[in-house]
Amino acid sequence: MPAHTEPRRTLREEQKLRTRERILQAASALFVERGYGAVRVDDIAAAVGCSRATFYLHFTGKMEVLRELGERTALPNALAFCEDLDRVLETGSRTEFEDWMRRAITWFEQHRDLLSAWDEATALEPEFRDLMRAGFAALPESMTAYLARWPAERRDEARLRVEMLVAQLERFFTRWALLGTIDVTADRAAAVLADIWFPALQTP
Repeated sequence: MPAHTEPRRTLREEQKLRTRERILQAASALFVERGYGAVRVDDIAAAVGCSRATFYLHFTGKMEVLRELGERTALPNALAFCEDLDRVLETGSRTEFEDWMRRAITWFEQHRDLLSAWDEATALEPEFRDLMRAGFAALPESMTAYLARWPAERRDEARLRVEMLVAQLERFFTRWALLGTIDVTADRAAAVLADIWFPALQTP
């Protein structure tokens, strides 16, 4: 049988996709430069060179833009990191766990530009807060081996521990890399965080 091929897009469809990508790129740059709250739809449209009407053909508002930016990059990568953590915990090796901590700090470094925008949107937009809550809840669910080692009656606690680990890593990174209020090297931070969290994530 011939291989299935996707139908070719029309010129109009290609133009719509390009416009959507330009909106995402422009909004990302503005969120990084000004923060989430200060950016208006008009600002995004002006940066793209399109009208408000064109913007609203693609997105319902700036929150939806920020959500798509997160869904494209941060969320899939965060899930992959939790799957990696699941593998690391199965080894029982503190050394591997500390290496994972270093990779986690690097992950936050790669996504640092939008961290402030996500925090601001979470504070300002109840709907975005719900999305972030759902995203946090999805992280421990990807750690199937870790959850399976916990007694059924304590699996909610196991999930909470993973969520609290991610929350602490996020706040540490914000204070360390974005605000500059913690003076420590990445290696030293990874070692101390491993001291705290390696025993906390062991099966009781």
